[in-house]
Amino acid sequence: MLATPIYQLRDILPNGLTVEAVVWQVPVAVPGCSHPYKYRLYCGRAGTCLVRYDNERGKGDHKHLGNLEVPYGFVSIERLMADFIADVERLGG
Repeated sequence: MLATPIYQLRDILPNGLTVEAVVWQVPVAVPGCSHPYKYRLYCGRAGTCLVRYDNERGKGDHKHLGNLEVPYGFVSIERLMADFIADVERLGG
């Protein structure tokens, strides 16, 4: 079984923020994660990353807030999206 895309979005908001979100269901959890999803959620402006959630191989679930990288406690896709949207809204999106 290959990775199956389950969510994809790309939008430029009126305030100039670019929001991108891609989530795949994977047959085997990404090393460092305990769930069957691979994701990349991004919000930035003019090429500068302001918020990014992802789960890189070996790093597991984490998020970037500007230059700061912190662990992220993955619960569900719904919670992941809600947390990401809350961070985007804090940026005025």
